[in-house]
Amino acid sequence: MKVLGILVVIMVSLVSCTKKSQVNDDTIYGVIDANIKGLDPIQAADNYMIKAVSQIYEGLYHYHYLKRPLQLEPQLAESLPTISPDGLTYTIKIKKGVYFQDHEAFPARKGRELTAHDFIYSWKRLADASHKATGWWVFDGRIQGLNEWRQELSQGKVNYDSPISGLTAKDKYTLEIKLTKAFPLFEIMLALPPTFAVAREVVEKTGNEFLNHPVGTGPFLLKEWIRNSKIVLEANPNYRTELYPNEGEDVDRELSRLEDAGKKLPLAKKVVIQIMPERQPMWLSFARGELDHAIIPKDNYSQVFNGKTLREDIRKKGIQILNQPRPDVTFIGINMEHPILGKNKYLRQAMAMAINNQISIDTFYNGRGIPAQSPLPPGFRGYKKSYKKPYDFDLQRAQSYMIKAGFPDGKGLPTFRFELTNASSWSRQMGEFLQQQWAQIGIKIKLIPNNWPQFDKKLKSRQAEIFFMAWTADYPDSENFLQLFFSKNISPGPNNFNFVNRDYDQMYEKMSLLSPSPERLALIRKMVQLVNEEVPAIFLLHRVFRLPYQGWLRNYKEYPGINDFYQYLRIDLERKSKLKPKL
Repeated sequence: MKVLGILVVIMVSLVSCTKKSQVNDDTIYGVIDANIKGLDPIQAADNYMIKAVSQIYEGLYHYHYLKRPLQLEPQLAESLPTISPDGLTYTIKIKKGVYFQDHEAFPARKGRELTAHDFIYSWKRLADASHKATGWWVFDGRIQGLNEWRQELSQGKVNYDSPISGLTAKDKYTLEIKLTKAFPLFEIMLALPPTFAVAREVVEKTGNEFLNHPVGTGPFLLKEWIRNSKIVLEANPNYRTELYPNEGEDVDRELSRLEDAGKKLPLAKKVVIQIMPERQPMWLSFARGELDHAIIPKDNYSQVFNGKTLREDIRKKGIQILNQPRPDVTFIGINMEHPILGKNKYLRQAMAMAINNQISIDTFYNGRGIPAQSPLPPGFRGYKKSYKKPYDFDLQRAQSYMIKAGFPDGKGLPTFRFELTNASSWSRQMGEFLQQQWAQIGIKIKLIPNNWPQFDKKLKSRQAEIFFMAWTADYPDSENFLQLFFSKNISPGPNNFNFVNRDYDQMYEKMSLLSPSPERLALIRKMVQLVNEEVPAIFLLHRVFRLPYQGWLRNYKEYPGINDFYQYLRIDLERKSKLKPKL
Protein backbone atom coordinates (compact mmCIF):
# COMPACT_ATOMS: atom_id res chain seq x y z
CA MET A 1 0.00 0.00 0.00
CA LYS A 2 2.82 2.35 0.87
CA VAL A 3 4.48 1.72 -2.53
CA LEU A 4 1.16 2.26 -4.31
CA GLY A 5 0.68 5.57 -2.54
CA ILE A 6 4.13 6.74 -3.59
CA LEU A 7 3.39 5.80 -7.22
CA VAL A 8 0.14 7.75 -7.17
CA VAL A 9 1.94 10.82 -5.82
CA ILE A 10 4.60 10.52 -8.54
CA MET A 11 1.98 10.16 -11.29
CA VAL A 12 0.00 13.16 -10.07
CA SER A 13 3.22 15.16 -9.87
CA LEU A 14 4.16 14.21 -13.44
CA VAL A 15 0.73 15.19 -14.79
CA SER A 16 0.94 18.49 -12.92
CA CYS A 17 4.40 19.21 -14.34
CA THR A 18 3.24 18.34 -17.87
CA LYS A 19 0.28 20.72 -17.66
CA LYS A 20 2.51 23.45 -16.24
CA SER A 21 5.07 23.01 -19.03
CA GLN A 22 2.29 23.24 -21.63
CA VAL A 23 1.02 26.47 -20.11
CA ASN A 24 4.56 27.91 -20.07
CA ASP A 25 5.23 26.88 -23.68
CA ASP A 26 5.52 29.97 -25.91
CA THR A 27 5.82 27.90 -29.10
CA ILE A 28 3.20 28.76 -31.72
CA TYR A 29 1.23 25.73 -32.85
CA GLY A 30 -0.23 26.37 -36.29
CA VAL A 31 -1.88 24.07 -38.80
CA ILE A 32 -2.40 23.43 -42.50
CA ASP A 33 -5.05 21.02 -43.76
CA ALA A 34 -3.12 19.27 -46.54
CA ASN A 35 0.13 17.45 -47.12
CA ILE A 36 2.81 19.27 -49.09
CA LYS A 37 5.26 17.84 -51.59
CA GLY A 38 8.23 20.11 -50.96
CA LEU A 39 9.66 23.48 -49.95
CA ASP A 40 10.94 24.83 -53.26
CA PRO A 41 9.69 28.36 -54.09
CA ILE A 42 9.44 27.75 -57.85
CA GLN A 43 6.95 24.93 -57.20
CA ALA A 44 4.85 26.86 -54.66
CA ALA A 45 1.51 27.02 -56.43
CA ASP A 46 -0.98 26.02 -53.71
CA ASN A 47 -1.79 27.75 -50.44
CA TYR A 48 -0.15 25.02 -48.38
CA MET A 49 3.28 25.19 -50.02
CA ILE A 50 3.08 28.97 -50.28
CA LYS A 51 2.43 29.28 -46.55
CA ALA A 52 5.32 26.96 -45.70
CA VAL A 53 8.00 28.40 -48.00
CA SER A 54 7.10 31.99 -47.06
CA GLN A 55 8.36 31.46 -43.51
CA ILE A 56 11.84 30.54 -44.77
CA TYR A 57 12.32 32.37 -48.07
CA GLU A 58 11.74 35.98 -49.04
CA GLY A 59 11.21 38.08 -52.13
CA LEU A 60 11.83 41.67 -53.13
CA TYR A 61 8.40 42.72 -51.88
CA HIS A 62 5.59 41.57 -49.64
CA TYR A 63 2.42 43.07 -48.15
CA HIS A 64 2.05 45.17 -45.02
CA TYR A 65 0.78 42.83 -42.32
CA LEU A 66 -2.00 45.00 -40.91
CA LYS A 67 -3.14 47.44 -43.59
CA ARG A 68 -6.23 46.75 -45.70
CA PRO A 69 -6.64 46.88 -48.61
CA LEU A 70 -3.30 45.17 -49.14
CA GLN A 71 -0.35 47.53 -49.46
CA LEU A 72 2.86 46.44 -51.17
CA GLU A 73 6.08 47.24 -49.32
CA PRO A 74 9.79 46.33 -49.60
CA GLN A 75 11.04 43.06 -48.17
CA LEU A 76 14.51 42.36 -49.61
CA ALA A 77 14.40 45.53 -51.69
CA GLU A 78 15.32 48.89 -50.16
CA SER A 79 12.32 50.61 -51.72
CA LEU A 80 9.70 50.26 -54.41
CA PRO A 81 11.21 50.07 -57.92
CA THR A 82 12.22 53.03 -60.03
CA ILE A 83 10.32 52.64 -63.31
CA SER A 84 11.32 54.26 -66.61
CA PRO A 85 8.78 56.58 -68.31
CA ASP A 86 7.99 53.92 -70.94
CA GLY A 87 7.28 51.35 -68.21
CA LEU A 88 9.86 48.90 -69.55
CA THR A 89 12.83 49.25 -67.20
CA TYR A 90 12.68 48.54 -63.45
CA THR A 91 15.64 49.43 -61.24
CA ILE A 92 15.62 47.90 -57.77
CA LYS A 93 18.07 48.46 -54.93
CA ILE A 94 18.70 45.40 -52.74
CA LYS A 95 19.03 45.74 -48.96
CA LYS A 96 22.57 45.44 -47.66
CA GLY A 97 23.44 43.14 -44.78
CA VAL A 98 20.93 40.40 -45.64
CA TYR A 99 22.36 36.90 -45.17
CA PHE A 100 21.28 33.43 -46.17
CA GLN A 101 20.81 31.01 -43.32
CA ASP A 102 23.84 28.92 -42.38
CA HIS A 103 24.45 25.80 -44.46
CA GLU A 104 27.30 23.46 -45.28
CA ALA A 105 27.26 24.68 -48.88
CA PHE A 106 28.80 27.98 -47.74
CA PRO A 107 32.43 28.49 -46.61
CA ALA A 108 32.77 27.68 -42.91
CA ARG A 109 29.05 26.79 -43.00
CA LYS A 110 28.21 30.48 -42.54
CA GLY A 111 25.49 32.02 -44.67
CA ARG A 112 26.74 34.60 -47.13
CA GLU A 113 25.30 37.99 -48.03
CA LEU A 114 22.46 38.24 -50.52
CA THR A 115 23.23 40.12 -53.76
CA ALA A 116 21.43 41.10 -56.95
CA HIS A 117 23.04 38.10 -58.65
CA ASP A 118 21.00 35.77 -56.44
CA PHE A 119 17.79 37.03 -57.98
CA ILE A 120 19.13 36.57 -61.50
CA TYR A 121 20.12 33.00 -60.67
CA SER A 122 16.80 32.29 -58.94
CA TRP A 123 14.80 33.59 -61.89
CA LYS A 124 16.89 31.61 -64.37
CA ARG A 125 16.11 28.56 -62.29
CA LEU A 126 12.41 29.44 -62.48
CA ALA A 127 12.74 29.68 -66.27
CA ASP A 128 14.65 26.39 -66.61
CA ALA A 129 12.16 24.12 -68.40
CA SER A 130 13.73 20.99 -66.89
CA HIS A 131 12.31 21.99 -63.49
CA LYS A 132 8.74 22.19 -64.83
CA ALA A 133 8.18 25.05 -62.40
CA THR A 134 4.53 25.68 -61.64
CA GLY A 135 5.40 29.35 -61.07
CA TRP A 136 6.85 29.97 -64.55
CA TRP A 137 3.67 31.81 -65.59
CA VAL A 138 4.80 34.74 -63.41
CA PHE A 139 7.60 35.69 -65.84
CA ASP A 140 6.57 33.88 -69.03
CA GLY A 141 6.95 36.32 -71.93
CA ARG A 142 7.53 39.32 -69.67
CA ILE A 143 11.32 39.79 -69.36
CA GLN A 144 13.53 40.53 -72.35
CA GLY A 145 15.60 37.51 -73.34
CA LEU A 146 14.32 35.18 -70.61
CA ASN A 147 12.11 33.04 -72.83
CA GLU A 148 14.89 32.83 -75.40
CA TRP A 149 17.36 31.75 -72.70
CA ARG A 150 14.84 29.11 -71.55
CA GLN A 151 14.61 27.66 -75.05
CA GLU A 152 18.35 27.76 -75.71
CA LEU A 153 19.08 26.16 -72.33
CA SER A 154 16.86 23.21 -73.22
CA GLN A 155 18.86 22.90 -76.46
CA GLY A 156 22.18 22.98 -74.63
CA LYS A 157 23.25 26.24 -76.27
CA VAL A 158 23.57 28.29 -73.06
CA ASN A 159 24.09 27.72 -69.33
CA TYR A 160 23.35 29.45 -66.04
CA ASP A 161 26.33 31.78 -66.51
CA SER A 162 25.06 33.02 -69.88
CA PRO A 163 23.76 36.61 -69.79
CA ILE A 164 20.14 37.63 -70.32
CA SER A 165 19.50 41.06 -71.83
CA GLY A 166 16.57 41.81 -69.52
CA LEU A 167 18.29 40.81 -66.26
CA THR A 168 21.37 42.72 -65.16
CA ALA A 169 23.17 43.22 -61.86
CA LYS A 170 24.38 46.82 -62.28
CA ASP A 171 26.38 46.32 -59.10
CA LYS A 172 26.24 44.05 -56.05
CA TYR A 173 23.07 45.66 -54.75
CA THR A 174 21.34 46.97 -57.89
CA LEU A 175 19.08 44.87 -60.09
CA GLU A 176 17.86 46.09 -63.49
CA ILE A 177 14.94 44.39 -65.21
CA LYS A 178 13.81 45.12 -68.76
CA LEU A 179 10.34 44.03 -69.81
CA THR A 180 9.18 42.96 -73.25
CA LYS A 181 6.06 45.12 -72.83
CA ALA A 182 4.89 47.53 -70.18
CA PHE A 183 3.08 45.54 -67.51
CA PRO A 184 1.52 47.69 -64.74
CA LEU A 185 1.25 44.74 -62.33
CA PHE A 186 4.88 43.66 -62.60
CA GLU A 187 6.01 44.91 -59.19
CA ILE A 188 3.17 42.93 -57.62
CA MET A 189 4.55 39.80 -59.29
CA LEU A 190 7.78 40.35 -57.38
CA ALA A 191 5.95 39.51 -54.16
CA LEU A 192 5.00 36.00 -55.33
CA PRO A 193 6.86 32.94 -53.94
CA PRO A 194 8.21 31.70 -57.31
CA THR A 195 10.33 34.89 -57.43
CA PHE A 196 11.92 34.33 -54.00
CA ALA A 197 15.71 34.30 -53.70
CA VAL A 198 17.58 31.01 -53.36
CA ALA A 199 21.33 30.43 -53.07
CA ARG A 200 23.04 28.73 -56.01
CA GLU A 201 25.55 26.98 -53.74
CA VAL A 202 22.76 25.28 -51.78
CA VAL A 203 20.85 24.23 -54.89
CA GLU A 204 23.97 22.68 -56.42
CA LYS A 205 25.05 21.06 -53.15
CA THR A 206 21.70 19.41 -52.42
CA GLY A 207 20.65 18.60 -56.01
CA ASN A 208 17.33 16.79 -56.21
CA GLU A 209 17.00 17.04 -52.43
CA PHE A 210 16.83 20.83 -52.51
CA LEU A 211 13.05 20.80 -52.03
CA ASN A 212 13.61 19.03 -48.69
CA HIS A 213 16.40 21.31 -47.45
CA PRO A 214 15.25 24.93 -47.72
CA VAL A 215 17.79 27.66 -47.02
CA GLY A 216 16.52 31.20 -47.35
CA THR A 217 16.95 34.66 -45.86
CA GLY A 218 13.68 34.61 -43.92
CA PRO A 219 12.76 34.93 -40.24
CA PHE A 220 12.55 31.18 -39.67
CA LEU A 221 14.70 28.20 -40.59
CA LEU A 222 13.62 24.59 -40.94
CA LYS A 223 14.44 22.53 -37.85
CA GLU A 224 12.45 19.40 -38.65
CA TRP A 225 9.98 18.18 -41.26
CA ILE A 226 8.13 14.93 -40.70
CA ARG A 227 6.13 14.41 -43.87
CA ASN A 228 2.38 14.17 -43.40
CA SER A 229 2.85 15.13 -39.74
CA LYS A 230 4.49 18.47 -38.95
CA ILE A 231 6.94 21.20 -39.92
CA VAL A 232 9.05 22.64 -37.11
CA LEU A 233 10.53 26.11 -37.57
CA GLU A 234 12.95 28.00 -35.35
CA ALA A 235 13.78 31.69 -35.36
CA ASN A 236 16.70 32.50 -37.65
CA PRO A 237 19.46 33.68 -35.26
CA ASN A 238 21.11 35.68 -38.05
CA TYR A 239 17.97 37.42 -39.22
CA ARG A 240 18.40 41.10 -39.96
CA THR A 241 16.56 43.77 -37.98
CA GLU A 242 12.96 43.98 -39.16
CA LEU A 243 10.33 45.52 -36.88
CA TYR A 244 6.69 44.87 -36.13
CA PRO A 245 4.52 47.54 -37.86
CA ASN A 246 3.42 50.60 -35.93
CA GLU A 247 0.25 51.33 -37.90
CA GLY A 248 -2.74 49.46 -39.27
CA GLU A 249 -6.53 49.66 -39.25
CA ASP A 250 -8.60 51.08 -36.38
CA VAL A 251 -9.66 47.56 -35.43
CA ASP A 252 -6.01 46.57 -34.93
CA ARG A 253 -5.66 48.98 -32.04
CA GLU A 254 -8.96 47.78 -30.56
CA LEU A 255 -7.73 44.17 -30.70
CA SER A 256 -4.29 45.03 -29.26
CA ARG A 257 -2.50 44.20 -32.52
CA LEU A 258 -0.32 47.29 -32.17
CA GLU A 259 1.06 46.54 -28.71
CA ASP A 260 4.17 44.97 -30.26
CA ALA A 261 4.89 47.94 -32.54
CA GLY A 262 8.61 48.43 -33.04
CA LYS A 263 9.65 45.02 -31.68
CA LYS A 264 12.21 42.95 -33.58
CA LEU A 265 10.85 40.13 -35.71
CA PRO A 266 10.16 37.30 -35.47
CA LEU A 267 8.35 37.58 -32.16
CA ALA A 268 8.24 33.81 -31.61
CA LYS A 269 11.27 31.58 -31.14
CA LYS A 270 9.59 28.46 -32.47
CA VAL A 271 6.64 27.54 -34.71
CA VAL A 272 5.22 24.05 -35.18
CA ILE A 273 2.92 23.71 -38.20
CA GLN A 274 0.84 20.57 -37.80
CA ILE A 275 -0.33 18.86 -41.00
CA MET A 276 -3.93 17.73 -40.45
CA PRO A 277 -6.00 17.05 -43.60
CA GLU A 278 -8.99 15.90 -41.49
CA ARG A 279 -10.74 18.85 -39.88
CA GLN A 280 -12.45 16.86 -37.13
CA PRO A 281 -9.17 15.82 -35.43
CA MET A 282 -7.91 19.36 -36.05
CA TRP A 283 -10.88 20.81 -34.19
CA LEU A 284 -10.52 18.38 -31.28
CA SER A 285 -6.84 19.29 -31.00
CA PHE A 286 -7.73 23.00 -31.00
CA ALA A 287 -10.44 22.43 -28.38
CA ARG A 288 -7.81 20.84 -26.11
CA GLY A 289 -5.54 23.87 -26.56
CA GLU A 290 -2.98 21.96 -28.62
CA LEU A 291 -3.38 24.29 -31.62
CA ASP A 292 -3.37 28.07 -31.50
CA HIS A 293 -5.55 28.54 -34.59
CA ALA A 294 -7.69 26.20 -36.68
CA ILE A 295 -10.67 25.75 -39.01
CA ILE A 296 -14.15 24.88 -37.73
CA PRO A 297 -15.52 21.69 -39.35
CA LYS A 298 -19.00 22.08 -40.83
CA ASP A 299 -20.42 19.49 -38.41
CA ASN A 300 -19.13 21.42 -35.37
CA TYR A 301 -20.36 24.84 -36.39
CA SER A 302 -23.40 24.74 -34.08
CA GLN A 303 -21.11 23.89 -31.15
CA VAL A 304 -19.35 27.22 -31.64
CA PHE A 305 -22.10 29.60 -32.80
CA ASN A 306 -25.72 30.33 -32.07
CA GLY A 307 -26.55 31.57 -35.54
CA LYS A 308 -23.93 34.24 -36.13
CA THR A 309 -23.16 34.80 -32.44
CA LEU A 310 -20.37 33.05 -30.55
CA ARG A 311 -21.79 30.69 -27.95
CA GLU A 312 -21.34 31.87 -24.36
CA ASP A 313 -19.48 28.73 -23.25
CA ILE A 314 -17.00 29.21 -26.10
CA ARG A 315 -16.57 32.90 -25.32
CA LYS A 316 -15.79 32.12 -21.67
CA LYS A 317 -12.90 29.91 -22.81
CA GLY A 318 -11.33 32.98 -24.40
CA ILE A 319 -11.61 31.64 -27.94
CA GLN A 320 -11.61 34.43 -30.51
CA ILE A 321 -12.98 34.51 -34.08
CA LEU A 322 -11.34 36.16 -37.07
CA ASN A 323 -14.13 37.02 -39.52
CA GLN A 324 -12.72 37.02 -43.01
CA PRO A 325 -14.40 37.28 -46.41
CA ARG A 326 -11.93 35.49 -48.69
CA PRO A 327 -10.77 36.93 -52.01
CA ASP A 328 -11.30 33.55 -53.62
CA VAL A 329 -13.59 31.38 -55.70
CA THR A 330 -14.41 27.68 -55.39
CA PHE A 331 -15.24 25.81 -58.56
CA ILE A 332 -15.60 22.53 -60.37
CA GLY A 333 -12.95 22.28 -63.06
CA ILE A 334 -13.36 20.44 -66.35
CA ASN A 335 -10.38 19.27 -68.37
CA MET A 336 -10.97 20.76 -71.82
CA GLU A 337 -8.59 18.23 -73.37
CA HIS A 338 -11.03 15.42 -72.55
CA PRO A 339 -12.42 14.06 -75.84
CA ILE A 340 -16.05 14.29 -74.68
CA LEU A 341 -16.18 16.94 -71.96
CA GLY A 342 -13.90 19.36 -73.78
CA LYS A 343 -15.68 19.18 -77.13
CA ASN A 344 -19.30 19.42 -75.99
CA LYS A 345 -20.27 22.82 -74.66
CA TYR A 346 -23.92 21.82 -74.17
CA LEU A 347 -22.81 18.98 -71.91
CA ARG A 348 -20.74 21.32 -69.75
CA GLN A 349 -23.61 23.82 -69.58
CA ALA A 350 -25.99 21.04 -68.52
CA MET A 351 -23.56 20.00 -65.78
CA ALA A 352 -23.54 23.57 -64.47
CA MET A 353 -27.33 23.85 -64.41
CA ALA A 354 -27.76 20.52 -62.59
CA ILE A 355 -26.05 21.75 -59.40
CA ASN A 356 -28.16 23.36 -56.69
CA ASN A 357 -25.43 25.67 -55.45
CA GLN A 358 -27.38 26.98 -52.47
CA ILE A 359 -27.64 23.46 -51.04
CA SER A 360 -23.86 23.07 -51.31
CA ILE A 361 -23.29 26.41 -49.55
CA ASP A 362 -25.71 25.53 -46.75
CA THR A 363 -24.43 21.97 -46.37
CA PHE A 364 -20.68 22.35 -46.72
CA TYR A 365 -20.11 25.96 -45.60
CA ASN A 366 -22.89 26.40 -43.00
CA GLY A 367 -24.40 29.07 -45.22
CA ARG A 368 -21.21 31.14 -45.08
CA GLY A 369 -20.46 32.16 -48.63
CA ILE A 370 -21.46 34.37 -51.52
CA PRO A 371 -22.76 32.46 -54.57
CA ALA A 372 -20.20 32.91 -57.34
CA GLN A 373 -21.41 34.30 -60.65
CA SER A 374 -17.94 34.40 -62.17
CA PRO A 375 -14.32 33.84 -61.12
CA LEU A 376 -14.11 37.39 -59.71
CA PRO A 377 -14.74 37.86 -55.95
CA PRO A 378 -16.50 40.93 -54.53
CA GLY A 379 -14.19 43.93 -54.37
CA PHE A 380 -12.24 42.98 -57.48
CA ARG A 381 -12.46 45.19 -60.55
CA GLY A 382 -15.08 43.76 -62.90
CA TYR A 383 -17.23 42.21 -60.18
CA LYS A 384 -20.82 43.32 -60.56
CA LYS A 385 -23.34 42.44 -57.86
CA SER A 386 -26.29 42.45 -60.26
CA TYR A 387 -24.61 40.15 -62.80
CA LYS A 388 -25.91 36.57 -62.94
CA LYS A 389 -24.20 33.68 -64.69
CA PRO A 390 -26.14 32.31 -67.67
CA TYR A 391 -26.14 28.65 -66.60
CA ASP A 392 -27.22 28.65 -62.97
CA PHE A 393 -29.31 25.92 -61.32
CA ASP A 394 -32.26 24.91 -63.50
CA LEU A 395 -32.84 21.16 -63.58
CA GLN A 396 -35.45 21.16 -66.34
CA ARG A 397 -33.25 23.27 -68.58
CA ALA A 398 -30.25 21.06 -67.75
CA GLN A 399 -32.19 18.00 -68.93
CA SER A 400 -33.06 19.74 -72.19
CA TYR A 401 -29.39 20.63 -72.71
CA MET A 402 -28.47 16.96 -72.29
CA ILE A 403 -30.67 16.32 -75.33
CA LYS A 404 -28.95 19.15 -77.23
CA ALA A 405 -25.61 17.62 -76.22
CA GLY A 406 -26.65 14.32 -77.80
CA PHE A 407 -26.87 12.40 -74.53
CA PRO A 408 -30.53 12.36 -73.37
CA ASP A 409 -30.68 11.19 -69.75
CA GLY A 410 -26.94 10.51 -70.04
CA LYS A 411 -27.37 7.68 -72.53
CA GLY A 412 -24.11 6.96 -74.35
CA LEU A 413 -21.90 8.72 -71.80
CA PRO A 414 -19.07 6.93 -69.99
CA THR A 415 -18.57 7.24 -66.25
CA PHE A 416 -16.28 10.22 -65.66
CA ARG A 417 -13.51 10.32 -63.08
CA PHE A 418 -13.93 12.95 -60.36
CA GLU A 419 -10.67 13.61 -58.52
CA LEU A 420 -11.09 14.26 -54.80
CA THR A 421 -8.81 17.02 -53.55
CA ASN A 422 -7.70 15.08 -50.48
CA ALA A 423 -8.64 12.15 -48.27
CA SER A 424 -10.85 14.13 -45.88
CA SER A 425 -14.47 13.25 -45.18
CA TRP A 426 -15.41 16.77 -46.32
CA SER A 427 -13.90 16.16 -49.75
CA ARG A 428 -15.61 12.77 -50.06
CA GLN A 429 -18.99 14.19 -49.02
CA MET A 430 -18.67 17.00 -51.56
CA GLY A 431 -17.98 14.39 -54.24
CA GLU A 432 -21.02 12.36 -53.17
CA PHE A 433 -23.18 15.50 -53.33
CA LEU A 434 -22.07 16.13 -56.92
CA GLN A 435 -22.71 12.48 -57.78
CA GLN A 436 -26.31 12.92 -56.64
CA GLN A 437 -26.76 16.23 -58.45
CA TRP A 438 -25.45 14.99 -61.80
CA ALA A 439 -27.28 11.67 -61.52
CA GLN A 440 -30.50 13.68 -61.98
CA ILE A 441 -29.51 14.29 -65.60
CA GLY A 442 -27.91 10.90 -66.19
CA ILE A 443 -24.25 11.82 -65.66
CA LYS A 444 -22.22 9.32 -63.63
CA ILE A 445 -18.93 10.03 -61.89
CA LYS A 446 -16.50 7.79 -60.04
CA LEU A 447 -14.86 9.37 -57.00
CA ILE A 448 -11.08 8.98 -57.04
CA PRO A 449 -9.38 9.47 -53.63
CA ASN A 450 -6.09 11.38 -53.46
CA ASN A 451 -3.86 13.15 -51.02
CA TRP A 452 -2.95 16.70 -52.01
CA PRO A 453 0.38 15.92 -53.74
CA GLN A 454 -1.31 13.16 -55.78
CA PHE A 455 -4.15 15.48 -56.74
CA ASP A 456 -1.75 18.26 -57.68
CA LYS A 457 0.34 15.88 -59.81
CA LYS A 458 -2.76 14.81 -61.75
CA LEU A 459 -3.65 18.44 -62.40
CA LYS A 460 -0.17 19.32 -63.59
CA SER A 461 0.04 16.27 -65.87
CA ARG A 462 -3.48 16.91 -67.29
CA GLN A 463 -4.80 13.58 -66.04
CA ALA A 464 -7.73 14.99 -64.04
CA GLU A 465 -11.07 14.83 -65.89
CA ILE A 466 -13.28 16.67 -63.39
CA PHE A 467 -12.15 18.16 -60.09
CA PHE A 468 -13.11 20.52 -57.28
CA MET A 469 -10.80 23.18 -55.89
CA ALA A 470 -10.47 26.84 -54.96
CA TRP A 471 -8.30 29.70 -56.15
CA THR A 472 -7.31 32.36 -53.65
CA ALA A 473 -5.91 35.67 -54.85
CA ASP A 474 -2.11 35.85 -54.99
CA TYR A 475 -2.35 39.58 -55.54
CA PRO A 476 -5.20 42.10 -55.39
CA ASP A 477 -6.12 42.39 -59.06
CA SER A 478 -8.69 40.67 -61.29
CA GLU A 479 -5.89 39.58 -63.61
CA ASN A 480 -4.93 36.95 -61.02
CA PHE A 481 -8.23 35.13 -61.60
CA LEU A 482 -8.44 35.76 -65.33
CA GLN A 483 -4.97 34.31 -65.98
CA LEU A 484 -6.42 30.94 -64.96
CA PHE A 485 -7.97 30.71 -68.44
CA PHE A 486 -5.08 32.08 -70.52
CA SER A 487 -3.84 29.42 -72.94
CA LYS A 488 -0.15 30.03 -72.22
CA ASN A 489 -0.85 29.01 -68.61
CA ILE A 490 -2.19 25.51 -69.31
CA SER A 491 -0.95 22.75 -67.01
CA PRO A 492 1.54 22.53 -65.41
CA GLY A 493 0.69 26.25 -65.13
CA PRO A 494 -2.41 27.49 -63.27
CA ASN A 495 -4.79 26.92 -66.21
CA ASN A 496 -5.67 23.42 -65.00
CA PHE A 497 -8.75 23.45 -67.23
CA ASN A 498 -6.39 23.48 -70.24
CA PHE A 499 -8.78 26.01 -71.73
CA VAL A 500 -7.67 27.44 -75.08
CA ASN A 501 -9.66 30.21 -76.75
CA ARG A 502 -8.13 32.66 -79.19
CA ASP A 503 -10.64 35.45 -78.51
CA TYR A 504 -10.06 35.15 -74.78
CA ASP A 505 -6.28 35.20 -75.22
CA GLN A 506 -6.42 38.36 -77.33
CA MET A 507 -8.53 40.16 -74.74
CA TYR A 508 -6.34 38.92 -71.88
CA GLU A 509 -3.11 40.07 -73.51
CA LYS A 510 -4.59 43.50 -74.18
CA MET A 511 -6.08 43.79 -70.69
CA SER A 512 -2.85 42.80 -68.95
CA LEU A 513 -1.02 45.76 -70.50
CA LEU A 514 -3.58 48.36 -69.41
CA SER A 515 -3.70 50.38 -66.22
CA PRO A 516 -7.09 50.63 -64.47
CA SER A 517 -9.45 52.34 -66.94
CA PRO A 518 -12.93 51.98 -68.49
CA GLU A 519 -11.31 50.15 -71.42
CA ARG A 520 -9.70 47.60 -69.09
CA LEU A 521 -12.94 47.15 -67.15
CA ALA A 522 -14.88 46.50 -70.37
CA LEU A 523 -12.37 43.84 -71.42
CA ILE A 524 -12.56 42.14 -68.02
CA ARG A 525 -16.34 41.88 -68.24
CA LYS A 526 -16.21 40.50 -71.79
CA MET A 527 -13.73 37.86 -70.65
CA VAL A 528 -15.99 36.87 -67.76
CA GLN A 529 -18.93 36.48 -70.15
CA LEU A 530 -16.88 34.32 -72.51
CA VAL A 531 -15.71 32.00 -69.72
CA ASN A 532 -19.25 31.68 -68.39
CA GLU A 533 -20.48 30.77 -71.87
CA GLU A 534 -17.79 28.15 -72.50
CA VAL A 535 -17.96 26.63 -68.97
CA PRO A 536 -14.44 25.25 -68.47
CA ALA A 537 -15.31 25.79 -64.80
CA ILE A 538 -18.51 25.79 -62.77
CA PHE A 539 -18.18 28.60 -60.22
CA LEU A 540 -19.69 27.83 -56.82
CA LEU A 541 -18.97 30.41 -54.13
CA HIS A 542 -16.69 33.00 -52.57
CA ARG A 543 -15.96 31.77 -49.07
CA VAL A 544 -16.45 33.69 -45.83
CA PHE A 545 -14.21 32.21 -43.16
CA ARG A 546 -14.76 32.42 -39.43
CA LEU A 547 -11.37 31.33 -38.14
CA PRO A 548 -11.05 30.41 -34.44
CA TYR A 549 -7.91 31.21 -32.48
CA GLN A 550 -6.93 30.94 -28.85
CA GLY A 551 -7.21 34.00 -26.63
CA TRP A 552 -3.50 33.78 -25.85
CA LEU A 553 -2.43 34.08 -29.51
CA ARG A 554 -1.50 37.70 -30.14
CA ASN A 555 -1.65 39.64 -33.44
CA TYR A 556 -3.45 36.95 -35.45
CA LYS A 557 -4.66 38.49 -38.72
CA GLU A 558 -4.11 35.82 -41.36
CA TYR A 559 -5.15 36.95 -44.83
CA PRO A 560 -4.58 35.67 -48.40
CA GLY A 561 -1.47 37.24 -49.88
CA ILE A 562 0.10 37.73 -46.45
CA ASN A 563 1.83 34.38 -46.30
CA ASP A 564 4.69 35.21 -43.92
CA PHE A 565 2.36 35.98 -41.00
CA TYR A 566 3.93 33.68 -38.38
CA GLN A 567 6.74 36.15 -37.73
CA TYR A 568 4.20 38.65 -36.35
CA LEU A 569 2.57 36.26 -33.87
CA ARG A 570 3.42 35.54 -30.25
CA ILE A 571 2.02 33.69 -27.27
CA ASP A 572 0.82 35.69 -24.26
CA LEU A 573 1.91 33.32 -21.48
CA GLU A 574 -0.01 35.16 -18.78
CA ARG A 575 -3.28 34.76 -20.69
CA LYS A 576 -2.40 31.19 -21.60
CA SER A 577 -1.95 30.28 -17.93
CA LYS A 578 -5.44 31.64 -17.21
CA LEU A 579 -7.30 30.38 -20.28
CA LYS A 580 -5.88 26.95 -21.02
CA PRO A 581 -7.20 25.36 -17.79
CA LYS A 582 -10.71 26.39 -18.92
CA LEU A 583 -10.55 24.28 -22.09
